[in-house]
Amino acid sequence: MKKKLARITFILLLIITFYFISAVLSIKSSHGIDQKESMYWQPHDSIDVVMMGTSHIHCNINTGLLWENYGIAAYDYSGAEQPLWMTYYYLKELYKYQNPEVIVLDLYAPARFKEDYQYTWISENIHGMHFSLNKLQMLAVSVEPEKLFNYFPSFMVYHSRYDDLEADDFDHFFWNSDQMESFKGYTPYLKRTPQAKPVINEKRADGFTSKSLKYLNKIIECTKEHNTELILIATPYIATDEDTRTYNQAAEIARENGLLFINYNEYYDEIGLNLTEDFNDESHLNYWGSCKFTDYLAQLLSSYEQIPDRRGQEGYESWDENAQIISDYVKQNSSGGRNDSES
Repeated sequence: MKKKLARITFILLLIITFYFISAVLSIKSSHGIDQKESMYWQPHDSIDVVMMGTSHIHCNINTGLLWENYGIAAYDYSGAEQPLWMTYYYLKELYKYQNPEVIVLDLYAPARFKEDYQYTWISENIHGMHFSLNKLQMLAVSVEPEKLFNYFPSFMVYHSRYDDLEADDFDHFFWNSDQMESFKGYTPYLKRTPQAKPVINEKRADGFTSKSLKYLNKIIECTKEHNTELILIATPYIATDEDTRTYNQAAEIARENGLLFINYNEYYDEIGLNLTEDFNDESHLNYWGSCKFTDYLAQLLSSYEQIPDRRGQEGYESWDENAQIISDYVKQNSSGGRNDSES
């Protein structure tokens, strides 16, 4: 009995030690990894609207504003430059824990990036997702076999981060669950970079690669199976004619499937965007631009009767906390709303 007890104690200590080491050494980032990790801490079936896609989602759609002004319980479940084949497996992962009424899908990645394997920001879209068959399937279509062990298993990637540790690395334990629950994915930028308004003349509608088109159709089918309303969008940025070939094709696909597609690059004036004040860079809105765009998007979302106003409901306190955290961050890191330093 003493030997058995010693073995059990050893195994428990080993598991606890591995947990603490993994929690500290795991890579953290608010451009994909944190969005995945915090999703697991959200109350089951609590999210009504999920935003998916690239950094255009978590930089341009302010979950705090959606909550404060409209009572929409939303979550930005996205990753930098996330291709649609990874979005599809994100969606399957999401449905294990949430059953949203509406999913808003950003199509910037298939418009701008055409490679079948996209490595620049791939780590942001891998780390943070729990190990499962779903994750292995995502890796199989996202990473060439000879490069797989550069990204999996995750512990082998980050086990040598000892010299890179910062204070934030010690805030991801189970007793920090309230902190992780209150993060809803939104990552504001606070720099102002003037932009020139793009002039778009493209009429062609043939921008999707075969791989992107395959996984867009899979996403459409998956949302239909779960009775989720799917909205396809392009958020405001400095788009090109080449990008627009994909958006023109997206509009045709949406019509064929009875879906809504909105290219918000065609609505600068209606949104009220100021190209001198509201962009962080040519690809992202800053905090003030994101508030304008989010408010405009919210008018559409509020028209869906299945999206309730959750303000004041028990179990939704973390959305109040999220709105306060965003407000505090902007106040602390900007000077009268005119800070030129990037968040």
